[in-house]
Amino acid sequence: MKNYIGTLTTLCYLEKDDKLLMLHRVKKKHDVNQDKWIGVGGHALSYESPEDCLLREVKEETGLTLTDYRFRGIVTFALKDVETQYMCLYTASGWEGELDYDCPEGVLEWVPKDQIDSLALWPGDRVFFKLLAENHPFFSLKLSYDGDELQECALDGRKIDWRGFLRNIS
Repeated sequence: MKNYIGTLTTLCYLEKDDKLLMLHRVKKKHDVNQDKWIGVGGHALSYESPEDCLLREVKEETGLTLTDYRFRGIVTFALKDVETQYMCLYTASGWEGELDYDCPEGVLEWVPKDQIDSLALWPGDRVFFKLLAENHPFFSLKLSYDGDELQECALDGRKIDWRGFLRNIS
């Protein structure tokens, strides 16, 4: 018998003045993203579309209401001994409201794009940051992890040497 499992999540990077709004995950105990820098987002509720989840999570974590956003790709996280996650990856360039820096998930900070690579990131995040920077068309990225170690990476259904991919930054 096959086991069909998976969780839908969203992640968004707000863009302004050649900076990205990043979330340094330092506030929650037992956080799989502890001490990592990621975007804002989270798990979809049972009745939500990816866009419903995106708008709710961004509002909860930043206080902002998105007005202009773009669905950039789907990222499948295949984690050893953990339920697979399907993450809808977005970027946003328009919103209303005032940024509330008091985020329950961590510390929000506008980070210049040219400094993102120096942050504590998941290895696979570096792959999708490169795809975003190159304005790659909509993509499907599968990232297979064992703990913090990226074991395998597939872009649009084809395995890639992710270390070589990252060395060839244009």
